[in-house]
Amino acid sequence: MSQTTRIPDVYGPGTFTDRVFVPVPQDTERIFRLLVSQTPGFTQDESLLSKVHFEGEEYPVLPGPIKAVPVAAALHAMLGVVADEILSLRGLDDPNRQIAVNTTHVAFWLGSVALVYLGGQTMASLGQQGKLKSYLTDWEKGWHSTPLKLRGTGIYPTRNPGEWYSLHGSLDVPPLLRSLGIDPDEPNITTNDAAAAHIANFTSLHSPAELEMHMLLRGFCGTICFTPESWSSSAMGRALASHPLINVRPTPYASPTPPTSFPPFNPTNTLPLAGIKVLELTRIIAGPQIGALLSSYGADVIRINAPHLPDITTLQLTLTAGKRTIALDLNDPDDKAHLHSLLREADVFLQGFRPGALTKHGLGLEDLLCLAAQRKKGIVYVSESCYGPDGLYASRPGWQQIADCASGASYVTGRGLDLTDGECVLPPLPISDMSTGVVGAIGTMMALRDRATKGGSYVVHAALVGVNVVALSEGVGLYPREVVKEGQERFGWGEMRGSHHVLDLLRNVLAGWEGSEVLRGYLREGSGWWQSWEGSDFGGERLSILRPVVRFRRGDTGEDEEGVTPEWKSPSVPYAKWAKEDGQIFKVRHSTNDDAEKMKDMVDLQWYLIVACSLAGAADPPELEDDESDDDFDPNTLTIKQGPHMDKWVY
Repeated sequence: MSQTTRIPDVYGPGTFTDRVFVPVPQDTERIFRLLVSQTPGFTQDESLLSKVHFEGEEYPVLPGPIKAVPVAAALHAMLGVVADEILSLRGLDDPNRQIAVNTTHVAFWLGSVALVYLGGQTMASLGQQGKLKSYLTDWEKGWHSTPLKLRGTGIYPTRNPGEWYSLHGSLDVPPLLRSLGIDPDEPNITTNDAAAAHIANFTSLHSPAELEMHMLLRGFCGTICFTPESWSSSAMGRALASHPLINVRPTPYASPTPPTSFPPFNPTNTLPLAGIKVLELTRIIAGPQIGALLSSYGADVIRINAPHLPDITTLQLTLTAGKRTIALDLNDPDDKAHLHSLLREADVFLQGFRPGALTKHGLGLEDLLCLAAQRKKGIVYVSESCYGPDGLYASRPGWQQIADCASGASYVTGRGLDLTDGECVLPPLPISDMSTGVVGAIGTMMALRDRATKGGSYVVHAALVGVNVVALSEGVGLYPREVVKEGQERFGWGEMRGSHHVLDLLRNVLAGWEGSEVLRGYLREGSGWWQSWEGSDFGGERLSILRPVVRFRRGDTGEDEEGVTPEWKSPSVPYAKWAKEDGQIFKVRHSTNDDAEKMKDMVDLQWYLIVACSLAGAADPPELEDDESDDDFDPNTLTIKQGPHMDKWVY
């Protein structure tokens, strides 16, 4: 479909709408080719690109005109292509290998943080019964414990007719509300609707520019709800547009380092990234999704949470899959030293804080390039942010909701819902969060591929706003109004408004899917679209989460290629599972019941202990012992006897 076949401004200034509907899998193939052509450093080898095959329902399964599913599916296919390149570098080349992406699976993946079975029951069902909290450690610190706290993150009218503003409380809403003259503890506000109306009364007193200046001066999170045109013509929009969506670049000004080959496969892991070590310092969804994708392709990921920073409790059920989790406070000198010791052996450092925010902790790009030079081994520095690496707003705090409103995605969604007075509404799932996760993972794998063949260190930027801008671009296009209307009739989605939190919208979409006979079948735990583990860390219950999207298939049989098709090698675990303990023994609890996987965990752990001891100046690593008095080895009772200089090792 050429760009001349699109109609301008159907959904407002700067929008481009398809004249003719193209079934989702076919349209995704076109968008895949478009994104490939726009990505510097991505292969243009037709023998590799032609391996990709898209399948799935022909019609869109999300509300609104934005082609979120085709864009995300195209990105997953690109991730599969880079993984196939890496497999070839590692001696597992197969010219007949097929890369399959189901677009309906991708739609579910966009909402997968809520698609969980625990003990055979859905997360939604457990929540309705009041049972979910009993399985999870609370990390939310009451951030949405009252209607005002929940609705403190939302889109509200301003003094200017037709212009709206997005507030975001950054999981600590009271300071933001107080700055606006709103008492966060107002006792008479007892419902979500009343809270939204109360906040709207205050925002309506100010223009968008006044609210923007208020946020800037006080360091709070918020944004004007731009149209696609007004964003692209702004200084911030132009700065971001100067970068490709998948933004990977070498660091030629750094000390050169030689090529770093991928490590040899071990018998229990022949996935593309097996043996790659990733240190993840992120929160909420986008950054953790990068890590979850890398772990599904075989990387060894250590997720770090700051014990004093809130996070969304239920995300532990999905976004820690395949990872090990610890808690470190960078304001604690010992914890900071421990993190730096882990970095010495990391291939990838993944961080989800504002550009430059970690420099004060010695975790800026330049700091890690110095480390790479010292060890003579390149590193991949991955930065996930809202606005990208530079420009006026690069250092502003931002989340998915902010990116949706800044880019114009919320404006377009509101016009697609036929709301009046310019009301803007978030896209119905954490789409930019999840899609930015794929963008970051693609960049990381491209960088690791190039490090293996060319050497050097690499920096990868993944920007939430950038994903939305591409999805709104003329090259991608928007669905016609009649297609949006047909989707609403097919799924019967409920009301969507500006003040609704992304969690409200997510539940709305899930309800529509459950009402569809076809989609309801895919969502059943036994449909084959799930990866399951018995005896999880969450109450000992069986845990099932949506399996990874990309399937590598054999060219001769069409069956999944075992050993290389993405899967998580271990289940999701609580945040900070391997937490610091007092005394002379650090307990290590394993989540898998597979003896081979337990043994692999022990071998990997021993390797980390050797590294830590050598860095600390100890001659020998601590012993690994089995607690049990019987003769049968049981890694579930494995402990680490503290050795020299190991008083601060956390696992």
